Amino acid sequence: MTVTTHGPLPDTPYDVIVIGAGVVGSAIARALARHPRLRTAVVEAQDDVGQGSSKANTAILHTGFDAVPGSLEARLVREGSRRLADYAAESGIPVEPVGALLVAWDEEQRAALPRLAEKAERNDCKETRLLEAAELYDREPHLGPGALGALHVPGESIICPWTTTLAYATQAVRHGVDLHLNCRVEKLSQGLLSTNRGALRTRWIINAAGLHADTLDRDLGHDDFTVTPRRGQLIVFDKFARALVRHILLPVPTALGKGVLVAPTVYGNVLLGPTAEDLDDKRATQSTADGLTRLREQGRRILPELLDEEVTAVYAGLRAATEYDDYRITAHPEQAYLTVGGIRSTGLTASLAIAEYVVGQLPANGLELGPSRELGRVRMPNLGEAFPRPYQRPDLIAADAEYGTLVCHCERVSRGEIRDALASAIPPGSLDGLRRRTRARGGRCQGFYCGAAARQLFEEARG
Repeated sequence: MTVTTHGPLPDTPYDVIVIGAGVVGSAIARALARHPRLRTAVVEAQDDVGQGSSKANTAILHTGFDAVPGSLEARLVREGSRRLADYAAESGIPVEPVGALLVAWDEEQRAALPRLAEKAERNDCKETRLLEAAELYDREPHLGPGALGALHVPGESIICPWTTTLAYATQAVRHGVDLHLNCRVEKLSQGLLSTNRGALRTRWIINAAGLHADTLDRDLGHDDFTVTPRRGQLIVFDKFARALVRHILLPVPTALGKGVLVAPTVYGNVLLGPTAEDLDDKRATQSTADGLTRLREQGRRILPELLDEEVTAVYAGLRAATEYDDYRITAHPEQAYLTVGGIRSTGLTASLAIAEYVVGQLPANGLELGPSRELGRVRMPNLGEAFPRPYQRPDLIAADAEYGTLVCHCERVSRGEIRDALASAIPPGSLDGLRRRTRARGGRCQGFYCGAAARQLFEEARG
């Protein structure tokens, strides 16, 4: 089990190197770990897994009801949704099947709902149902005035994206995959990665670099797609707002994306967002006053009382949008190279199916995988409010009093949870990484109360 964060890299060549430890790259690494004869590594530019688009999304487990029928994305989202729901139950990843309501606010949108229901049917999402305004308001009594109807999509769920990526990466590392963090690929050539920590040699390269997948693609002479970073800003409302909403409230989608939604989270908060801003800068993850103002204006129409609630946090993420409506997954066997590009907001849902599809391409393109094995299960710490947390479990506290000693009172995080995260197979590289593993410093005071204690525990664990 090897996780490196600094220093020289191994001299021995790998069989496969995956570039990018986001949710898709980590899922691919997990799939490769089933083949023990392969020497596999993942390289990640940042100090933790899931540090890019994977940490800053809307945390929805999609059904794929509105994907382009017949597309690779539609197929993999459909397969991935079922796989991830099963995997989450097995691994302790919190999921809540709250369902979604696609709300029509004018006659044009209402006229589009039957077409969306037909599209859902073509995508094997057969349980959708059209609702008249009266039933819509029975289901969502706090909805703003003027809604004309909705399409109910019962299969849509909310999930913890942080735990999902970490579960994949943990399973991969425990089964022999090397993880090299703080390892930025500066140049790519056939069988060779030049990084800020030195060179790595490999038989095959899988490019799952997200926002930077097109840049690395061009290093090997390909110009198949261009990633345009699409910024999504979101507002996180306090847990007192949770009673205002029962479903994921979706707008009728546009060409720019699924639009601004209101959704509960598994952590007990309510999300408003995202915006959809096409930018040039792949590092522009800052929030803006204009963006947040627009969100509040749209949120006031959807759920007026939400705007009276306290804001816990704001954040922004960048989606890897391209000029195409589908994923860009392409093998180049003559270079022993495979690109996994254009994986947008559905990447979390489709991740396990994408991984199976990608690894399935390798034998047909010249890489013998060898025998396959079942992976030992992982059981992740629960971060969801709908399931028992350690501070609520007398049996756990009786066995170890650290689980009854709270450090973060806003999010009810114990010393035992922080200790476990710091001693885990992939320990956090920063306080933000610790927050994603435990929720410490993620509550309404944003670490004002617990920040010093969390930092002390973090620094003690780092020696």
